[in-house]
Amino acid sequence: MSAIGSNVLTLADFARRLDPDGKVPAIVEMLSQTNEVLTDMLWKEGNLPTGERTTVRTGLPSAFWRLLNQGIQPSKSTTAQIDEACGMLEAWSEVDVKLASLNGNTAAFRLSEAQAFIEAMNQEMASTLFYGNSSIDPEEFNGLAPRYSSTSAANGQNIVNGAGSGGDCTSIYLVVWGSNTIHGIFPKGSKAGLEHKDLGEETVETTAGIAGSRMRAFRDQFTWNCGVALKDWRYVVRGANIDIGALSSNTSPPDITNIMIKMLHRVHNLRMGKAVFYMNRSVVQYLDLQRLAAVKSGGGLSFKEVDGKVEYSFRGVPVRVVDALLETESSVS
Repeated sequence: MSAIGSNVLTLADFARRLDPDGKVPAIVEMLSQTNEVLTDMLWKEGNLPTGERTTVRTGLPSAFWRLLNQGIQPSKSTTAQIDEACGMLEAWSEVDVKLASLNGNTAAFRLSEAQAFIEAMNQEMASTLFYGNSSIDPEEFNGLAPRYSSTSAANGQNIVNGAGSGGDCTSIYLVVWGSNTIHGIFPKGSKAGLEHKDLGEETVETTAGIAGSRMRAFRDQFTWNCGVALKDWRYVVRGANIDIGALSSNTSPPDITNIMIKMLHRVHNLRMGKAVFYMNRSVVQYLDLQRLAAVKSGGGLSFKEVDGKVEYSFRGVPVRVVDALLETESSVS
């Protein structure tokens, strides 16, 4: 169905290829359990130490009808190069050796602490994927919301207006992951995904109590160098201005199904990659309720078509829950 290249893989694919001892796959599994976007997101090693340089076509050559004995002028296409930068997400853990050994199982205690760090980085990654803005926070990579933030921009036709206003809006995203559409990137020569380094037991300086005090601690470093390369804006659609307050009321709530149908028709070709819808839990809940109401009223849907698989889907496109999608977005115009 898709045109996904063999060099564009999920994090799970990279984990199976790169780490035979099972440690990295375990981390990837934990990430996917709490961040469903990582189940779908495809990754590719960048062609720059800092990210990916992409050449996009900005104009087509001219074609002419001609008469006999009359020639035509040559023409050419136009291109532009875009540099997509990666960000460096990092966290450090320091655990008092005495504290870690209190329960008699130091390894289990350290794993428990590490899981909290992995979850924190996971949530930050998901948030940046949608809201990262390097013009405001230069240490971040650019997420999807800043790229699709104006209906008057060149890609404004891929913003579906949910008719909400004010500061209590949220968005739905339809992303077609693929090697020629949009995918995650990591710097050239580095590894994909979150890396964990166990630095063992070291002497550290404490900040609590007397300044300059020392103690022995287990230290762990967590790093994730990553970004997003948007190669063709036609393969991401934002369903913006979905008013959360209107959804929760019974007076003219936005029709989620109607918005999603419009989003599907904005994509140039769904077969160019792996298409997935992303929305937060509130929107998924109301989507489910609205679709159920349509079935009860004889709206031409069956329960099988409504829910299909155990996994949520809409017209064959998976629907994923992403808690990072806020309900406090300003309206897009």
